[in-house]
Amino acid sequence: MADFILEIGIEEMPARFVPRLGIDLKDIFSNLLKDSMIDCASVETFATPRRLTVFVKDMAAMQRKIEEEVSGPPARIAYDADGNPTKALQGFAKSQGIALEDIYTLETDKGDYLAAKKTVGGGETTSILPELCVTAIKKLSFPKKMKWGNLDFTFGRPLRWILCLFGENVVEFGMAGLSSGRQTFGHRVMGPGPFDVSSAADYFAIVKDKCSIIISPDQRAESVRSEGDKLAADLSGSVVWKDSLLQEVSNLVELPMPIIGNFEESFLELPKEVLLTSMESHQKCFGLQNDNGDLLPHFLCTLNLIPKDVELVRKGWEKVLKARLEDGRFFWKKDLETEFNVWLEKLENVVFLGPLGSMGDKSRRMERLAALIAGKVDASLQTEMARAGRLAKADLVSEMVNEFDKLQGKMGGIYAAKRGEDDVVCKALAEQYLPAGPESPVPSTLGGAILSMTDKADTLVGCFGLNKIPTGANDTYALRRAALGIVRMIIEFGLRVDILEIMEMAFDGYSNEIKWKLEKSEVLEKLGDFISSRLRAYFTGQGYETRVVDAALGAGFRDVTALKARVEALAEFAKADGFEQSVLTFKRAANIIKKQGNEEGVVLTGGFEVDRLVEQQEKDLAVKLDETAARFEELWENDEFTKLFAILGELRPFVDDFFDNVMVICEDKGLRMNRLNLLQALVDRLSRLADFGALQV
Repeated sequence: MADFILEIGIEEMPARFVPRLGIDLKDIFSNLLKDSMIDCASVETFATPRRLTVFVKDMAAMQRKIEEEVSGPPARIAYDADGNPTKALQGFAKSQGIALEDIYTLETDKGDYLAAKKTVGGGETTSILPELCVTAIKKLSFPKKMKWGNLDFTFGRPLRWILCLFGENVVEFGMAGLSSGRQTFGHRVMGPGPFDVSSAADYFAIVKDKCSIIISPDQRAESVRSEGDKLAADLSGSVVWKDSLLQEVSNLVELPMPIIGNFEESFLELPKEVLLTSMESHQKCFGLQNDNGDLLPHFLCTLNLIPKDVELVRKGWEKVLKARLEDGRFFWKKDLETEFNVWLEKLENVVFLGPLGSMGDKSRRMERLAALIAGKVDASLQTEMARAGRLAKADLVSEMVNEFDKLQGKMGGIYAAKRGEDDVVCKALAEQYLPAGPESPVPSTLGGAILSMTDKADTLVGCFGLNKIPTGANDTYALRRAALGIVRMIIEFGLRVDILEIMEMAFDGYSNEIKWKLEKSEVLEKLGDFISSRLRAYFTGQGYETRVVDAALGAGFRDVTALKARVEALAEFAKADGFEQSVLTFKRAANIIKKQGNEEGVVLTGGFEVDRLVEQQEKDLAVKLDETAARFEELWENDEFTKLFAILGELRPFVDDFFDNVMVICEDKGLRMNRLNLLQALVDRLSRLADFGALQV
């Protein structure tokens, strides 16, 4: 056994590429070793902007040997009439590298076949590694690839060197005009190299001490965080950490050195959001704040070297940030001098989406729809939500958002507060774009949730009406994210609304002059399917069994809050003893109704007459259905789904007795219809809770 190291040296990689590459490289290399039957203690990968590294601890010098049985052609064609081996037999022996005398006959359900046992593996690791390394490098994927020189090779950035060692020996292979060796290169300034690495075990010490590289992204991030906290504490403040930015910064550098920069206190008149956006988006810096959450006139930046003159470098960062903040202050003052009505007029000249009119049209639709949704949720908010809907897109034409587009919505809320708008309106405007993704939080206020649902519903129905429906991985208008966002807000606020009714109200808000590609009924049908698929993805992503989710969805999804409660109750019901048999029992009832009712054209109402039933078992079932009817409806009204499924547990013995002793499809037509309606009454109750057909394994 020996340690193995592979280092791929590259030109600086974009920070967004780096984290995924480290993960992918580990998966790829681990799988290749497993497929090649090469044992090892562990596989670790490391990624920086300039290198991708695989380190394998205690890699076996030889492949594992395993004996496996291989089957060949049918035994009946192994020999000719004279008893000589046929070409089929000879070909099988040759392809497997085995002697004729080692082949035997294997009895199977499909007949007798030729078979043999052969040993695979046992090769030297050093003879396998070259191809394995080439394969691993080629398997890496990138958002964008590039070519360089005259090479017929693509990668995220040009390759500059390849180090590959198994123990003390170089694993020789070539790629992209380079040959593997034992040399590595360090930090461009602090330790450029090259440096010879005598063995794989020496690699990390050389990278750290000579190359001046912190190779682990986690260690780089921790270095920035810990040093940043110390520097901020010296100023009686704390760093406004943002995890996504910290990850980006740690993947921009190989030798992080945080330092504090300063700016004029007069800039603190700007909103906190503007200051942080200027620092984070443009300079990749972090703000500092006091215990009250107010920003301090300082920022934390991260260098990629240890400078000879820290003050000179600091002044450079401060100069660049000052220019950004000067722009921000100019935009801020100019926007404060502008009334909302001016912006609303400008929205008339901003296109929303092709045939769907302007952003002015959208704001008027949102004014109407937000009030309607508020009426379904909390009628006391209708006036405020109408106002929020009308102002929702006004800040898009402000100077500040034109420069800092990430501040859309947030600036609208800030400007609204400056102009004395109701607090509900201000908070709704600020939160209207939440959630911005599956990991993003939902709005903290009900007003924010209503306005966000309004915006997303308007976009959804507009795109579906134009037949711009997501297909495969294509989702140009982020409609999946919009639908999931509405689902999350309904669930997290516990709203009792009909999600398809919201879509219908949104569609009705559009002008009659819109030239739709799909009729309203088709739009709502396709939206229903789309939302159902998002709900399925949401609940399965929460860990619920797929068949449980499908069964709950089969009973209806328009009331998403009730659906959530049904999924939870059904998941518990599925853990109970006898659940599988219950599924079979209830599905049998549904199948009979489907075949005898729907398919035969018989109209079944679910109304039955107990006095016309004959067998004791069907009478008992009828009595039990009547006995539990009122309780079922009371529990249904109170969303007590766990108890509702318990009622099904009570019914099941009666249903089993019914099927064991009663012939449903009897010759007496009146009796047959009465029995079918008895089952229909049962199925009507079942179908409100779940589609039991989806539960069967």
